[in-house]
Amino acid sequence: MHAATRTAIYRRLRAANPAPTTELEHHSPFELLVAVMLSAHTTDKSVNAATRILFPVANTPEAILALGVEGLKPYIRSVGLYNTKSQNLIGLCRQLVERHGGRLPGDRASLEALPGVGRKTANIILNMVFGQTEIAVDTHIFRVANRTGLAPGKTPRTVEDSLVANTPAEFRKDAHHWLILHGRYVCTAR
Repeated sequence: MHAATRTAIYRRLRAANPAPTTELEHHSPFELLVAVMLSAHTTDKSVNAATRILFPVANTPEAILALGVEGLKPYIRSVGLYNTKSQNLIGLCRQLVERHGGRLPGDRASLEALPGVGRKTANIILNMVFGQTEIAVDTHIFRVANRTGLAPGKTPRTVEDSLVANTPAEFRKDAHHWLILHGRYVCTAR
């Protein structure tokens, strides 16, 4: 794809949504991390339903850790794979408290070392919390990148690397949000 075409696509996305953001409800970086972690293999709607119940009761690593695995499960039962996610979330909170003073680490290696946090989740946190120009590739972005030719690839990592390398700098910070929303509402699965 020519650079001018790529730039035109991003300009249109920016014009349609000049201040894109996540649809996951959160009020702190930790709440965002929890919501993103819970969002794997489930909808943002289901995650928001769960976090609306969970966060008023426990919205810090210490408070969620105090719930324990069995105490956490009723709050996140609406999300897919809640048994595994409850174990991962307790492990994540334990590591945040024991190794990071209850704060989110700002580097990829430390984020990915947390239970339940993979590359996609780390990219979202690095982008939204720490202002880095990372692009997390989910199923929507993968579809949009391949259909439009912005970053054709057979794997999410190939698409991510191509998007990072070929997205003009002025659009890189918001590219993740524009592409995910475009894939969710416009360029939908067939």
